[in-house]
Amino acid sequence: MNSLFEYGDILNSPVEAFLFDTDKHTFPVEAHWHYYIEILYMIEGTAHVTCNQENYILHPGEMIFLPPQAVHAIYGAKPQTLKYVVLKFDGNRLQLLGSYLPKISSVFCSTTKTLQLPITFSQKDFSDFALENFFEQCVKEMKDRQYGYDTYIFSAISQLLVHMLRIWRLHGYSQENDTVEKNEDFSIHDVLMYIDTHSQENIRVENLAKMCNMSYSYFAKTFHKLYGQSCKEYIEFVRLSKVENLLLFTNYDLNYISNETGFADCSHLIRVFKRKYHITPKQFRMRYSS
Repeated sequence: MNSLFEYGDILNSPVEAFLFDTDKHTFPVEAHWHYYIEILYMIEGTAHVTCNQENYILHPGEMIFLPPQAVHAIYGAKPQTLKYVVLKFDGNRLQLLGSYLPKISSVFCSTTKTLQLPITFSQKDFSDFALENFFEQCVKEMKDRQYGYDTYIFSAISQLLVHMLRIWRLHGYSQENDTVEKNEDFSIHDVLMYIDTHSQENIRVENLAKMCNMSYSYFAKTFHKLYGQSCKEYIEFVRLSKVENLLLFTNYDLNYISNETGFADCSHLIRVFKRKYHITPKQFRMRYSS
């Protein structure tokens, strides 16, 4: 079974900005995750975006922030054309000036889930910041690639993220919430890759805790603090995300899919899938498949 992980050459391409048109690109966008930050800005049509088990509807003039390591996918009810701007960048390349400001890569990695912070925004949320002009300029700079284009884009992104931090502070965000030690943080994140590549196997949380040199209880507590769900729930989520991809991009039957994604049998898959999506796998395939 393929991994959900999407490689990004952030060393040579620390920022990307482009217009995505479903008439010209492969769509829907299958479930995946990566280490860089991604922001989508809707121009035309209505998109259905899933991010870490939450569902979002994106209308023209709205944007959605996709944190690093968040499993996400993009669909659209047929038939319609979708156009949206895709902005991808390495959070480690950003350093907001001021000792009181948080490190971007750490705050955006987990707090959006654990603190239930909003990740969708409209122009109303940015009263003094022109969202449409911002994304148009980023795409133009990326296309023209004039001298210092990447510095220009990162400077603009910094302004956008400061606005987001101001909004999140109104929803309860504080640097004091970011309490996981660095060594623990990296160990837990390594586990995500292991779960991704071994999701079709029988994964025991006790063994994952040993991989991180933690007790079961401490591992479970730390994992939930970072991702807002238990490790068992996350394993099921990864398996369902792979089911999504097989339903959307292959013609495999449910018996094959259940075997490939770690479910006990076809009946187990249908039961778990319907509990999450409120429709059957067959209905999902008919509604969203390309």
